[in-house]
Amino acid sequence: MFRIELVSWDEARASASPIRFTVFVEEQRVPIEIEWDDQDANSLHALAYSAAGDAIATGRLLPDGHIGRMAVLKEWRGKGVGGAMLERLIGFARERGDRQIELFAQTHALAFYRAHGFVEHGEVFEEAGIPHQAMRKQL
Repeated sequence: MFRIELVSWDEARASASPIRFTVFVEEQRVPIEIEWDDQDANSLHALAYSAAGDAIATGRLLPDGHIGRMAVLKEWRGKGVGGAMLERLIGFARERGDRQIELFAQTHALAFYRAHGFVEHGEVFEEAGIPHQAMRKQL
């Protein structure tokens, strides 16, 4: 079991930062200077916690309707955490009146995002040495 909370960056920083560092910097070799940007303070953050209270996943929703920094710790992947977290962010975007949400999916995760109603647009591009695809979903 797990629970998901939607919080500000001030509330998320201590738990979200280590998850993002582990997944993006250590596992995927994203340069640390690319991982951190000025968008965290303006974004709504989703944090997933295990039944024991450990932070296990994170993601963010920017004011412009862009979802990003979706990261699930390896031992929790494939257990529905990422999908539940994504749906909470989509739900919040819908409630605040967003008509569309967008994200840049790593190409290996396209099927995951398609299963949640996202559709590809544009060409595949590279970010931090990883192929990505722009995707969007109408709300």
